[in-house]
Amino acid sequence: MKVPFGNMKLHYEQFKTVLDEAVARVMASGYYILGPELEKFEKEFATFLGAKYVVGCASGTEAIYLALAAADCGPGDEVLVVAHTAVPTISAISMTGATPVFVDIKASTYVMRESELESKITPRTKVIVPVHIYGHMAEMEVIMKVAARHNIKVLEDCAQCTGATYRGATAGTIGDWGAFSFYPSKNLGAFGDGGAVCTNSEAEYKKLIMLRNYGQSKRYYHDIVGINSRLDEIQSAILSAQLPYVHELNERRRAIAARYTAGLKDLVVTPVELPGFKHVYHLYVIQTPYREELQQYLLERGIQCLIHYPIPAHLQQAYSFLGYKAGALPTTEHIVKRILSLPMFPQMTDAQVDQVIEGIADFYKDSRYVVDNAEAGSVVKAYGEGQVVS
Repeated sequence: MKVPFGNMKLHYEQFKTVLDEAVARVMASGYYILGPELEKFEKEFATFLGAKYVVGCASGTEAIYLALAAADCGPGDEVLVVAHTAVPTISAISMTGATPVFVDIKASTYVMRESELESKITPRTKVIVPVHIYGHMAEMEVIMKVAARHNIKVLEDCAQCTGATYRGATAGTIGDWGAFSFYPSKNLGAFGDGGAVCTNSEAEYKKLIMLRNYGQSKRYYHDIVGINSRLDEIQSAILSAQLPYVHELNERRRAIAARYTAGLKDLVVTPVELPGFKHVYHLYVIQTPYREELQQYLLERGIQCLIHYPIPAHLQQAYSFLGYKAGALPTTEHIVKRILSLPMFPQMTDAQVDQVIEGIADFYKDSRYVVDNAEAGSVVKAYGEGQVVS
């Protein structure tokens, strides 16, 4: 059987009754923008997160932008961020006119290497944006301490981490803001674009409410410069309908990940979940020195794998004006040549997971591809935080 990378059709079929009911309710209401469905979802999502306030917006990119705008980021300011992320993270920084300053990552979990932060901070540093990538959060306690010492704000990019936790705190609730994407394939996905910002500050909440709606304090009274970034009523209702199932779906992702790890740990570098963290496996990402060969081998057997992400932001042509050269972020540049995302979606069957495992095991039966037992198994043992292993 074929194993797709994801399958939104199966997701819709699983939740068809509640989704169809939600859409029909909105269509019949005649109220489609900034209405009761958005207000309902914002309150429910705030409760889910354990945050005081949530502001729905049009996309995850604009969620990051709105939080940065709330921090008064603009030309001349610097934002510390990783280059190993979806480019929309960086696009949002560029939208403000601020300059992204890149920090290398930890090879164990692919998140910001917090030990590098101090060396990157300048008088122009305005915000730190740790990206909780693949479903594993960054080391927020250390990041918050560094930020406090330098009076810098922290914005968590939680696009891939809805429901993940760090020492009991939910992703998005530790920094000054948390930005979420509801792109359809996310752990909580809309059926279109959508995003949200959470905060525990009433003042920040009021500012975000204005920023997302042209800077209006009330209709036609524009107190600040804002944009149009609103989460519409249909997407709000769709998200509310799915929200009660997020933990259940995340647990299924974790079960799939555990099955993958048990079958692959002696063949490739598998993901880790560090003590005190709860990984929600938006993606299941392995490392192998034979990435291209393995990807093609699996594709020929009906197994679709992707790469998240093959070119880090600091080496993208669009950001060449920043002046970064190859070698600037050695760990980032090392891992992007080796990472491969395996199929991961809650509706995967155990048989499909086993088919992927068997395909990878069969690949390594070829004598050309040698398992390096120093790398296979626990990546924490294979890689030190500041070390690059070739």
